[in-house]
Amino acid sequence: MTPGYGDPIRWWARFSPERIAVVDTKADERVTYAELDERSDRWASMLEKEMKLRRGERLAVLMGNRGEFAELFFACVRLGAALVPLNWRLSPSELGVILADCSPALVIGEGSFRGLAEAAEKSAGLRIRWLDVDEGGGKNRKQAATSPATHCSVDGEDPAMVIYTSGSTGRPKGAVLPHRQLLYNAIATTTAWELGPGDIAPITTPFFHTGGWHVFATPLWLRGGCVVMMDQFDPKTFIGDIARENCTVALTVPTQLLMLTESPQWGDEIPSLRWLISGGAPCPLPLAERVRGGGYVLREGYGLTECGPNCFAMSSDEARERPGSVGRSVPFLEMRLADESLNDVADDEPGELLLRGPQVFSGYLNDPGRTGEVLTADGWLRTGDLARRDGAGAYYICGRRKEMFISGGENVFPGEVEAALTDCPGIAEVVVVGVADPLWGEVGRAFVVARNGTTITDDDVLSHARSRLGRYKIPKSVVMLADMPRLGSGKPDRRALSEMAC
Repeated sequence: MTPGYGDPIRWWARFSPERIAVVDTKADERVTYAELDERSDRWASMLEKEMKLRRGERLAVLMGNRGEFAELFFACVRLGAALVPLNWRLSPSELGVILADCSPALVIGEGSFRGLAEAAEKSAGLRIRWLDVDEGGGKNRKQAATSPATHCSVDGEDPAMVIYTSGSTGRPKGAVLPHRQLLYNAIATTTAWELGPGDIAPITTPFFHTGGWHVFATPLWLRGGCVVMMDQFDPKTFIGDIARENCTVALTVPTQLLMLTESPQWGDEIPSLRWLISGGAPCPLPLAERVRGGGYVLREGYGLTECGPNCFAMSSDEARERPGSVGRSVPFLEMRLADESLNDVADDEPGELLLRGPQVFSGYLNDPGRTGEVLTADGWLRTGDLARRDGAGAYYICGRRKEMFISGGENVFPGEVEAALTDCPGIAEVVVVGVADPLWGEVGRAFVVARNGTTITDDDVLSHARSRLGRYKIPKSVVMLADMPRLGSGKPDRRALSEMAC
């Protein structure tokens, strides 16, 4: 297996077989590289010999974060098949759309999700082949392969995964991630973030998102590091859990950071931890300051399913010196900022972030039209995200281009307004969307979740906004929520909020 992502598990199994590759907290199991290699071989043999999975076909998986997920991925690598992680948080009709689009040769899942799969089948008028990982499939972990699988040599452009986006802007899109993308992301990440064999990272984001797989898991497996799989994020125990596992780096999203600051373990020392990285959405400055005030080193990152997902890097020192910045491009990746006509914009001016390099995806499955909308003829990926670059070359993410609204002829970036409101006493979380207005065209509406045990009024929010923002940026109305609607990734569902605002 030479070109493409290849098979680092096999190499490490021979070079350092007793090194720990996976800690499966749900199964209370520590898996060495030799064991992961052997189990992946068993799956590959069973999938090929018994289930007749062939090169170029797709294997869908419907389960939580557990060791078998990694075994199945590397089994697919060895067979030349593509893994399709399925989102178990979707409704049956939503999941049915994805199954119809990707046409998997087989679905492997936990028994607890069998009902969801059957309802999705019915919704889409499909018939799927199902294998329960804990019953027929579970035997694979304990029995030697009757005969070895026919291992393929994957090419860099062969699909490694198909990961479906959250669908906040419409029908979910299946992003095809080739082996080339995974390899270059892993090399760029471990180089720019200075990760090596001694690094240990927890995985709390679901494996149906690129963050679960490619922020730390596949990069660390390339370098012989260790991945601690956690089935879910528990803010009450997370700090103690990563301290106990001697984690050196950890990914969080801003919502998780906010929850951690209110946990009983907040401020506890984690001797092994070099830094936390916040991703998934811009981290409000007051929250970042609160994290650093708790004694933790914090960096901010940016990425997306279609590229990377690790696109920027910066040192911990610069992260403190340039609050809000995600840093500079990682190796191999070009970037520029452009206006609507794709002309470059000047430093300190917001523009759409365009990316080009070997970390860019192949396109959307069965959807050349939408692929053409985001990939230019000369290979630039239009991210749809707005960013600015300072004079020193450091980048700052402003928010989604489609989230920006125009009020009285002035551009308003919701992320800027949200950052100004986040440190308002009593606010736990805030999202701002544009709503139609007969006088100004559009105005902001703030959706607010109060901190536990706190009472906050509309006037409190608006008064705070007036002290921090220009008049045209101040929301004209406030809606108090008990909880924020969310996508499967944990991000606020802006589409749902926009519909609520109508």
